[in-house]
Amino acid sequence: MARAAYPDREDPLCPLCARPIPEDVPQSVHHLIPKLKGGKGGPTVLMHHICHREIHATLTEAELARDYHTPEALRAHPRLAKFAAWVAKRPPSFRSKTAGGMRKR
Repeated sequence: MARAAYPDREDPLCPLCARPIPEDVPQSVHHLIPKLKGGKGGPTVLMHHICHREIHATLTEAELARDYHTPEALRAHPRLAKFAAWVAKRPPSFRSKTAGGMRKR
């Protein structure tokens, strides 16, 4: 069911940055528990692609499964909180070639 068929519906909100996710912007489905860590078929959330990329640039699959498997926990992570505050000032259609540096391994 496309949202375009229902113009009175509001766009969903990104669970990381709390901006609307318009139908025409890059978006991703994030598995709250990574598939490789037992999350296949588990809960997912729709988010901006840039926000999803930042999550995976910041946290390992193990960290996501162990400590950051809820939107609240993701928003509480210091780097993700800083990113969310930064990107929240941009329009919902904002895109960036790089969403931040990769995590140190």
